[in-house]
Amino acid sequence: MPTKWDFVNLPHSWNAIDGQDGDNDYYRGTCYYAKELSKGNLPEADKYYLEFQGANSSADVYVNGKKLAHHDGGYSTWRVDVTDALEYNNVIVVAVDNAANDTVYPQMADFTFFGGIYRNVNLIVTNHIHFDLDYYGGPGVTVTPVVEGDVAKVTVQSYVTNYNNEDINVDVFDAQGNVVFSKRQKALTCEFEIKNPHLWNGVKDPYLYRAEVSIVKDSFILDNKEIDFGIRSFSIDPQKGFILNGVPTPLRGVSRHQ
Repeated sequence: MPTKWDFVNLPHSWNAIDGQDGDNDYYRGTCYYAKELSKGNLPEADKYYLEFQGANSSADVYVNGKKLAHHDGGYSTWRVDVTDALEYNNVIVVAVDNAANDTVYPQMADFTFFGGIYRNVNLIVTNHIHFDLDYYGGPGVTVTPVVEGDVAKVTVQSYVTNYNNEDINVDVFDAQGNVVFSKRQKALTCEFEIKNPHLWNGVKDPYLYRAEVSIVKDSFILDNKEIDFGIRSFSIDPQKGFILNGVPTPLRGVSRHQ
């Protein structure tokens, strides 16, 4: 490693000053982040993942000089399995590039393309059997409610790596913590109904249910996730615009740039 580094805390952008001086001459190119990490300080686990919640706009990840991943896109979560590359003492280097390219959009805009690891980075440790961390950067569980009259039909879909017929336990709570559904089954898809659900209604009433989903083997929890979700219906009509829960709802707002 080079001997001279600037010490920074994440989240970080190298355009914090030149990106907002109004001259449009801010640096767009590659910068490097490095961290020394001892595996002896980590919990014992079967798998180790680095999770990047946002690195703008393209990035390469190296562990002990070995390139493990390339990612294009600065506005989404992505993860890297670093298990096999870890030694006792490790050097992790992330090359982040905010130069214009043909892969990441938009190509041009009226805002600064701030370069850097500008959201948090997490180290995730998991069991060999776990909710899929490679499934589009998501939590490995999706909750899909569909409103039909006074009933919400809810599908909880689990995506599990190395699944071997373990039990999937699903508990659903309302905003007050009351149990509205509970089931333990040997299937990755769980479907159920909630009668007379409390609908999510935007800023007027942002009511959320919570699903707790676990992978269970015997009495041991291998992995678990908590997913907040709102129950609502929506559609778009050419004449009436956006319709939320059967009511035309104008959408008004401003752009919030990264």
